[in-house]
Amino acid sequence: MTQPVPPRPTAILVSVQTPDISDEQHAADLAELGRLVDTLGYDVVDTVTQKRDTLSKSVVLGEGKLKELAQRTGGRGYVPSAAPAKTDKARIRRGEGGDDEADVDAADDDPTRPKTIVVDHEITPSQARNLEKATGIGVLDRTGVIVEIFHRHARSREARLQVELARLAYVSPRLREGSAPSERQAGRGAGDTALELDRRRIRDRMAEIRRELESIQRDQGTRRTQRHGTPTVALVGYTNAGKSSLMRALTGSDVLVADQLFATLDTTVRALHPESHPRILVSDTVGFIQKLPHDLVASFRSTLDEARNAALLLYIVDASDPTFKKQYDVTRTVLREIEADQAPSMLVLNKIDRVDAEQRAALEQEFPDAILMSAKDRDDVARLRQIIVDRISNDLVEAELFVPYHQHAVVAALHEHALVLHEKHEDDGTRLTVRAAPEVLDKLRAQLDAGTQA
Repeated sequence: MTQPVPPRPTAILVSVQTPDISDEQHAADLAELGRLVDTLGYDVVDTVTQKRDTLSKSVVLGEGKLKELAQRTGGRGYVPSAAPAKTDKARIRRGEGGDDEADVDAADDDPTRPKTIVVDHEITPSQARNLEKATGIGVLDRTGVIVEIFHRHARSREARLQVELARLAYVSPRLREGSAPSERQAGRGAGDTALELDRRRIRDRMAEIRRELESIQRDQGTRRTQRHGTPTVALVGYTNAGKSSLMRALTGSDVLVADQLFATLDTTVRALHPESHPRILVSDTVGFIQKLPHDLVASFRSTLDEARNAALLLYIVDASDPTFKKQYDVTRTVLREIEADQAPSMLVLNKIDRVDAEQRAALEQEFPDAILMSAKDRDDVARLRQIIVDRISNDLVEAELFVPYHQHAVVAALHEHALVLHEKHEDDGTRLTVRAAPEVLDKLRAQLDAGTQA
């Protein structure tokens, strides 16, 4: 018998539109937040927005909008003072007084009320606490949502550690004292509160994670050194732009493809398929998003080393998204911040099958050098593969090498890492004419010299 699916928790979105944000961009930001919340497992049931010069320093929204929000959540509509004040009859009649705990409990028990407020901004711990007090329900900001999604989607050891590091950095300033400062626990220093002890534990754990990540990154550096000379094409772009679908199509691999934000957090490296000569690797990297938390950018800096060391960057954008230009800018900005935008690059306008003829013509005119394609179209994928091979081949140089028979391993390496144009067996060895990356030739020449001296 099929078990009934429990209802998903509900959320209400809150956003402030400042003068520097256009109506179109504001709508796109809210739509993106809605998708983030959906990915996190919530149903969006309402939205409250307000135009203001800046966010309110205390509760994000202005007084009127705060009361409107509280009416939908069952909260007070104001932030109570720290010292309990006497309740007068006039305030009770206005619904502003009475038993505060009862008000909150009533909001929790009402199934029609949203359970969480999600704010489309990065807000301070005090803003979040005040908003919770005024509305009677929990509050998450955009950063908290993204960090939690990353936490749920991380699969590899490195990704889990990177996300835990960012999560602890987010949680630490938001910890609250749960017991009286005078209470003591075993192992707590004199005068330490439970809050201070928790924060010290977080600092210790963050230090431990950094040490573990350094060890993992050393191992990854060794693997990258072993691949040195094998050109890598890095797929970079906004989350859900179709990078993983394109990765699967180009390499024939079984990487995860899902229509949700941040489905891929781990960098995957696979060989181009059908395999080329020289061999070309393709890497799928974590997707970016607007207002990506700085701690996450810092945590995934090592993961994005594949982009930093790539021979070619392919910027993948969803051409059917009205805000794809903004998304393209976000990707370039983040890569610039981590100094991973130095490699030659090409723009790929993906999901072109979702664009009508008029839009396609406009895109071709505006981006004449871009590759318009769909990762679902085999002919498009084959065309992109050939473009990649041709582009990498343009960076190869031609050379002639003589390999003595006792160093035949070099011939095998040339067939793997270079394009062999001509091969002739002579009395003492093999003479080859090849096209290869300069660093590959330098490495193999050094290997030949060492073998000759030996």
